[in-house]
Amino acid sequence: MPDLLLELRSEEIPARMQRKAAGDLKKLVTDALVEAGLTYEGVREYWTPRRLTLDIRGLNARSSDVREDIKGPATSAPEQAIQGFLRKAGLASVSEAHVHSDPKKGDFYVAHLVKPGRPADEIIADVMPGIIRNFPWPKSMRSGVASAKPGALRWVRPLQSIVCTFGSETEETRVVPFEVDGLVAGNVTYGHRFHAPEPITVRRFEDYAANLEKAKVVLDAERRKQIIATDANNIAFANGLELVEDEGLLEEVSGLVEWPQVLMGTFEEEFLAIPSEIIRLTIKTNQKCFVTRKPGADTLSNHFILIANIEAKDGGKEIVHGNGKVVRARLSDAKHFWLRDQGDLPDLDTLKASAEKFDLDLKKPLDQRMAKLDALNVTFHAKLGTQGERVARIRRLAAELAKVTGADAALVDRAVVLAKADLRTEAVGEFPELQGIMGRKYAALQGEDAAVAEAIEDHYKPQGPSDRVPAGKIGLTVALADKLDTLIGFWAIDEKPTGSKDPYALRRAALGTVRIFLERGLRLNLLDQSFARFIFENFEQQLRVLAGADAALAFRRRQEEKIETDGLDPPADAWDDASSTIDDIEHGLFGTALDVQHDLLAFFQDRLKVYLRDMGARHDLIDAVLTPEADDLLMVARRVEALTAFITSEEGQNLLAGTKRATQLLAAEEKKGTVVEGAVSADLLKLDAEKALYAAVEIASRDAAAAVAQEDFRSAMEALSTLRAPVDQFFNDVLVNDEDPAIRANRLALLAAIRAATGTVADFSKIAG
Repeated sequence: MPDLLLELRSEEIPARMQRKAAGDLKKLVTDALVEAGLTYEGVREYWTPRRLTLDIRGLNARSSDVREDIKGPATSAPEQAIQGFLRKAGLASVSEAHVHSDPKKGDFYVAHLVKPGRPADEIIADVMPGIIRNFPWPKSMRSGVASAKPGALRWVRPLQSIVCTFGSETEETRVVPFEVDGLVAGNVTYGHRFHAPEPITVRRFEDYAANLEKAKVVLDAERRKQIIATDANNIAFANGLELVEDEGLLEEVSGLVEWPQVLMGTFEEEFLAIPSEIIRLTIKTNQKCFVTRKPGADTLSNHFILIANIEAKDGGKEIVHGNGKVVRARLSDAKHFWLRDQGDLPDLDTLKASAEKFDLDLKKPLDQRMAKLDALNVTFHAKLGTQGERVARIRRLAAELAKVTGADAALVDRAVVLAKADLRTEAVGEFPELQGIMGRKYAALQGEDAAVAEAIEDHYKPQGPSDRVPAGKIGLTVALADKLDTLIGFWAIDEKPTGSKDPYALRRAALGTVRIFLERGLRLNLLDQSFARFIFENFEQQLRVLAGADAALAFRRRQEEKIETDGLDPPADAWDDASSTIDDIEHGLFGTALDVQHDLLAFFQDRLKVYLRDMGARHDLIDAVLTPEADDLLMVARRVEALTAFITSEEGQNLLAGTKRATQLLAAEEKKGTVVEGAVSADLLKLDAEKALYAAVEIASRDAAAAVAQEDFRSAMEALSTLRAPVDQFFNDVLVNDEDPAIRANRLALLAAIRAATGTVADFSKIAG
């Protein structure tokens, strides 16, 4: 069967777009071919900085004929109806139609149409111009003379040539002719821009790839990555070093070169006084180079590895020299940032008020940066106030959380007030991804407690599913406070994630919080009143922004009274109590604190489900344990763990079957409107099986409830497992729907007792099986 070769060659495509663009091209072309009636055996996409290529194997030479039957009117229908049918079917006269008979409807016309298949060449030529014109580049441009005309082709970089050949191995391939903005598809491509600029005539993929290789182009991106990684490790090893691997950088540089050449450069050892993180980011960001270190060492060496795109006649000496000059210049800037951040700010007198507010020592550089962050009123979010106000909220929340985590309150407070200070350092200003990391280093330099310095870095963790949770209690507490403040704040202003959009990474923050609870064994009831106080603080912040400080203060006092006297009362009326100016604010703008608290709990539960499923838990077991009021996430996870162990045992499976039978009978009766008695009457128990079950349920309910109260869920499951035999015997010996209504009602009450007993641990009706 024929094969199709397609190449779209252009100026250099940005490395970050290449892989997705090749995948998009593959999907668009194959979808269009299949929709047109063609099938294929296999397809693979390739990409380099200057080309996107498709190799489609086993493509049909033509599409199949399509048969279509169009049902028409009855043979006795009016002439007008018959003529409409003929026009719809494209028939010249009624004699071209067939007459079919139906026992009920009688005779009627049917048009049997056959739409002939099309040659694959014709289909390809038909679909390709539209695919190219409407290609989904994130950013695109017009170029050349044609760019001045309406509807001109837009491509990521100027498109230079198109190769499109089609044919089988046993015949000569042919060019599929189509044209896009003056570019006509052909069978000529070009190799490396400098080493092999001459035209190359190609027939099919095998000679295309082989000729490109001769022309200094490695077509396969994964092979380019392998070449770079292998040669980089080899050259490092040859110099007594090891490569600091970076998969993201490897992906990027493989998209910058078609003929990778690995070289090694150096810089002065004096720059090694800069933190390794800064050196690595400087060299990576500015020059796309890898760094090296001595085997087993934590710090870097003064050698870096660069990837060139040409085989230089001098062995790469000039390339290395040029890259070295740029690296030195960038490291000089980085050293300047590093040293300046350790010095005093010039305007310390203006920072005294902020220093007093946060108990800062203006003799210390990091304290100065925190004071500066507050004094400048740097906005965190328009509706959530400044960074300084946010730190103050986190500070209060962390003080409460320290009681839960057992962390030293003084150290927690110190870590909180310094946690965001490095946002005003020049190093973080240049490399934002170093926030937290630089804060830790500057804190250590000014003599902070090691736990405080560690917490400054760790409070951002975990930043993803593979990232670790904070190690120490101080970092754990600050991380929780930071994430909870973020989530509470954005929920209070109704900026929740929607669909695939999550601009403030709230899902990541919630999942990080869940992981901290579960992996560090922390308990926090998300529906209690102390948690509500921090939700009210965010409402207060909204009033501060929209209606001024007096309104916010009045609101705060009112809500403190509500919490103390009434518990969690929706604060809708407090909008009127706070200030007359609040009448202009829509009452439901931010929702009530109670709504926010329950809605946020539901969001945490969703993230908990994701985490537990990723850890291997069954979704039905999670649903069986989780209720809208389940606000202790650690206990939910432990219940799921215990239920999983129980339900996979033979006793668990048998009890599940009996319990589900009981709940199904109850559900059917309740659906009919039957009111099930709340208590079982021992006097109405007539048979030994129901008496035995009643006694077993009484004991199991008591023991399971006691075990749950002690948070011993395995023991609770063991208590419930004693019901297996009595339940089985009950359903073997007892007819629930007795003729005596009183006995029937009593037996239904006994089934309800089974449901209530198992419900102390989970809702067994939600468990599959």
